[in-house]
Amino acid sequence: MAKEHSGSPKHHQLESKRRRLTWILGVSGLCILFYILGAWQNTTPVPSNQSEVLSRVGCDSVSPAAGDGHSPSSSLPSAPLDFESHHQVEINNSGGSYSFPPCDMSFSEYTPCQDPVRARKYDRNMLKYRERHCPSKDELLLCLIPAPPKYKNPFQWPQSRDYAWYDNIPHKELSIEKAVQNWIQVQGDRFRFPGGGTMFPRGADAYIDDINELIPLTGGNIRTAIDTGCGVADRILVLLFHGWGGAGAVKVASWGAYLLKRDILAMSFAPRDTHEAQVQFALERGVPAMIGVLASQRMPYPARAFDMAHCSRCLIPWNEYDGMYMLEVDRVLRPGGYWILSGPPIRWKRYWKGWERTQEDLKAEQDRIEDIAKRLCWKKVVEKGDLAIWQKPINHVQCVESRKLVKTPHICKSDNPDAAWYRDMETCITPLPEVSNSEEVAGGALEKWPKRAFSLPPRISSGSLPGITAQKFQEDNELWENRVTHYKRIINGLGKGRYRNVMDMNAYMGGFAASLLKYLVWVMNVVPANSNQDTLGVIYERGFIGTYHDWCEAFSTYPRTYDLIHASNVFSIYQDRCDITYILLEMDRLLRPEGTVIFRDTVEVLVKIQSITAGMRWNSQVIDHESGPFNPEKILVAVKSYWTGGAKPKAQ
Repeated sequence: MAKEHSGSPKHHQLESKRRRLTWILGVSGLCILFYILGAWQNTTPVPSNQSEVLSRVGCDSVSPAAGDGHSPSSSLPSAPLDFESHHQVEINNSGGSYSFPPCDMSFSEYTPCQDPVRARKYDRNMLKYRERHCPSKDELLLCLIPAPPKYKNPFQWPQSRDYAWYDNIPHKELSIEKAVQNWIQVQGDRFRFPGGGTMFPRGADAYIDDINELIPLTGGNIRTAIDTGCGVADRILVLLFHGWGGAGAVKVASWGAYLLKRDILAMSFAPRDTHEAQVQFALERGVPAMIGVLASQRMPYPARAFDMAHCSRCLIPWNEYDGMYMLEVDRVLRPGGYWILSGPPIRWKRYWKGWERTQEDLKAEQDRIEDIAKRLCWKKVVEKGDLAIWQKPINHVQCVESRKLVKTPHICKSDNPDAAWYRDMETCITPLPEVSNSEEVAGGALEKWPKRAFSLPPRISSGSLPGITAQKFQEDNELWENRVTHYKRIINGLGKGRYRNVMDMNAYMGGFAASLLKYLVWVMNVVPANSNQDTLGVIYERGFIGTYHDWCEAFSTYPRTYDLIHASNVFSIYQDRCDITYILLEMDRLLRPEGTVIFRDTVEVLVKIQSITAGMRWNSQVIDHESGPFNPEKILVAVKSYWTGGAKPKAQ
């Protein structure tokens, strides 16, 4: 066999193949290395503590000296994630560069859709002028609502239940008007809330104990409650003239505040009244509340929402308008739910002289209320002392049968009892879901609290929400548990009392609120009124509270009432419906100084949001999705700077 020389063609071919293979492997390795390095450099690390998140989303503001009630601010990193040159999309906004001046101090407590000045234009019949009347496009403000001079961060819960800074809500009217009723006192630089009230001179705690002796409040069956609001100016002035000494169901929300320790979450629903911002006081204390009035439109809640409704000297004319207001309470009460009435006309035989009304008048009023309750098929549980309590039936089997004899009110023919956004009340009984027997709870029985929070809601198990299954419900719970864990790493103050009043602008099934149960917060779960799926009923069946709302309009609350706002895909929903600039300005109105907003959306939307909020003196940072940098959805964390109407904000 011939000897193979090193210079043979075969040997050269092998060497060439080796070099090519080495070159290919080398280039591939370098590509992978640079890809990993590039991904690492563009990934925002998760802050390990609160000081680090403040350095990422700090408050570049004019900060008063230490001890003024708010934390110091820090600047943002010099190189935030930048998507501007790669992602361009047209979004409905006011256009141009963004720089919003402060509004005049006269707007410090501005409530756009419940503005007393605008309200004067509307019909006073049935207090329609006190309902929502939002500004026209030409009336919308392009400025920032200022906080009062010397504004401080509110007390942390549970101390906030009993104290609030006077500088935050500088109104002494309640403390003077209600001194003998022990609602509120001024002590130096703060308000103190002893928990008293007209109908509970021994305090709200003792008053609730009296209720607990009559119906079980602590067994977990009662979780959600509504405190229907105090009468507005017209009713109050009339009754003051007759010697009633003032009124109000909210009592600065003391009833709801003291129910919280019994694991009952109460929504205080009251108008802007002559007693100066009772809803604002409630929220300043960390207690759920909304501006609203029982007038001609439904309350913005779904049917079968509340386990209990309460009216303590609330001045609502229950006996008038064919019982329409009692019919509305019936709509929002769950099957088997309770209605509690204290104050006039209850116990009129004892108090009629002090009320300066005739015995005949008061007796006729109570008789009419009793008659309406019977026609609603309610059962009177008890009348004892100053309290009267009725219970709604668990189904309408007997009620439907009784319509053969009792012709009015009839059963409504409406196909959607949950519809409540700008929907007029009806003088008919809202029908309950059908049952197979007289012992079955209409719409499905609920688990006791706290098991209720994670049990499958009956609206889902019954299949009444197309496309939402038990599996999707479970997956949604797991999803939000992971997301909130991620949020806690980003915003460490979440678990340390920094936040109390939380709003979820697009709550879906309430998964975000459920994942926050371990913290000392409550969540206002908002379901957009134009949503494809109405899930607010599910949220209430889980033992949480919320409302319908259209974010093209202002929310029914005072300025500076929320510590943390969560906005998941809100702007993707609304960007084609209205100018997102005004939505962001409304969020600024709702948010307390140094409050936090968490946005979740596409990069294109977040870039536009960030450009607008920079002109609102917010500091923000784009952060990667909890699953990593390759998820197209991103998170924008923003913090509102501290500034007040008494000091010019520092330029950014």
